[in-house]
Amino acid sequence: MATLGVARRMVKKGLPPAIPPAARVLVLGSFPGEESLRQSQYYAHPRNQFWRLLGDVLGEPLAGLPYATRLRQLARHRVGVWDIITGCEREGSLDGDIRNAAFAQFEWLARHAPRLRVVALNGKKAGTAQGRIEALGYQALLLPSSSPAYTLAYADKLAAWQALRPHVLEPEPA
Repeated sequence: MATLGVARRMVKKGLPPAIPPAARVLVLGSFPGEESLRQSQYYAHPRNQFWRLLGDVLGEPLAGLPYATRLRQLARHRVGVWDIITGCEREGSLDGDIRNAAFAQFEWLARHAPRLRVVALNGKKAGTAQGRIEALGYQALLLPSSSPAYTLAYADKLAAWQALRPHVLEPEPA
């Protein structure tokens, strides 16, 4: 029997930070989509361009690698990944449907990754954290979303994401 007038709450918990202690760059998204939550992997939806974009910036074929290897390659380049929202209510994967968000507390980053200097914000929702990030002393870069819902051409997204290039170092030896 259906209950009228009562919305179904879809309370979801985000993924843990994937930030190596030697990180100099952190890419922050908004909140994982359904496929990412199901697989417990950042940017798991096959149409999300995150791994292709970041791979092209780093000169690494990240999109074709197993997830654990992708994270190891990011660590070698001193890059971390996390989201500005650690939990919320949402049906589906759209940022516009996020309700009652619990926001990440970034203050611990200075202790965990003392060399962190640049935080790249993947899309407009992540960009809402720009003031908080800059108040902590980090340089914030607002990048176009890697989401397939943001229909900017790949070449245009990549041109903007190249702003990360001066901030990523050559990889550490394997």
